Amino acid sequence: MRSGDIKETVGMALDTLRANKLRSSLTILGIVIGVMTVITISSVVNGLNQRVSGLVSSLGSNILFVFRFPVIGTRPTTEMLTRKQLTYDDAEAMRALPHVVAVSPALQYTDNNAPGRMGVTSIKGNGHTMQNTVLTGVSPDEDKVNDLNVREGRFFTQNDEDRAANVTVLGSDTAAQLFPGQSALGQDVEATGMVFTVVGVLDKQPQAFGGGDNPRDNQAFFPLTTFHNMHPEMLDYWITLKYDDPKNRLAVEDELTELLRRRRKVLNDKPDNFAIFGTDTIQRLWDEVTWGLFLLLFSLSTVALLVGGVGVMNIMLVSVTERTREIGVRKAIGATKRTILTQFTLEAVTLCALGGIIGILLGSGIAMGLNFLLPTLMSTGWVITAFLSSCAIGLIFGIYPAWKAANLDPIEALRYE
Repeated sequence: MRSGDIKETVGMALDTLRANKLRSSLTILGIVIGVMTVITISSVVNGLNQRVSGLVSSLGSNILFVFRFPVIGTRPTTEMLTRKQLTYDDAEAMRALPHVVAVSPALQYTDNNAPGRMGVTSIKGNGHTMQNTVLTGVSPDEDKVNDLNVREGRFFTQNDEDRAANVTVLGSDTAAQLFPGQSALGQDVEATGMVFTVVGVLDKQPQAFGGGDNPRDNQAFFPLTTFHNMHPEMLDYWITLKYDDPKNRLAVEDELTELLRRRRKVLNDKPDNFAIFGTDTIQRLWDEVTWGLFLLLFSLSTVALLVGGVGVMNIMLVSVTERTREIGVRKAIGATKRTILTQFTLEAVTLCALGGIIGILLGSGIAMGLNFLLPTLMSTGWVITAFLSSCAIGLIFGIYPAWKAANLDPIEALRYE
């Protein structure tokens, strides 16, 4: 078929659409919904993936977490929950390992009376109260290990820890709530019945999802020795370790494993009774969750595309019936089966391509609107895939009506009324 014939065929398809606007709109509705869903879902998933990747990168690729059991992607067993806790001395021993730059043991207050045991409480100051503040005891290396940016003041010093000073570093939201419109430095705050002087305020912390409050900005950090005076019952250490170069990770993990097995007296034939994991564990868990969710929603959009394909086949069959006499005339003046087959197939593909374009435009609009609530990122690859899928639906579901039109007997077609 020549290019002129193809343009004529596409033009005839568009004329058919204009002549039957309501029927055509309803026919391609499934295509529009399916493509729109693919664009919207892929944009949201891509945006969230980019945000989570950025958050993981901000945590550092040369960071390791050590706890008595894995806490990411695994439900702890009874055996894990009854394991011996890590100690401050364990963290001190890690400092002597090769490649280790800094180590920060941490303790966090867990309010057993709080719903869900979220480890939260309130903090007061300047006549204001901040609820759900996470109270955490850390070493002076915490800001070096986790790259905390102190917006005002300073972080703890070794001297603060040695003398169990009543000082605290507040998260940005905590400071803003307690001391609106003024500096929190040098001010007093009250927590667990004790008074502390604010020596530093942190910058806003990155978060994976847009909008809403970030729990990492509602924190109060204390020197570990001070935290022991506040909550002497809390002894379950979480240890964060920073090493010099990501390429040394395996060596650091091996040395760390050997050290902890020796200190915790684990027999040679017994498995580790502790867990070592990095920031990549968070990324893997997120990828698993989003991939499963994406497959589910993509399956739903596929159903919409299939429904749209059935609708296209139906309207093309009706079109063949309505244009039987026209087909007879075209065959009588020399049109071949191939010409008729190509004509009706192109009409079906054009119909679905139009639905794909509308779906892409609507999906893009929805994605841009959602960007105010969630991070979204349009993907050229998924736009092309969605458009080609709509064209493929037209090709697959348009072949049978086109074949039926191509195989009409010209004499019988001319007699059709």
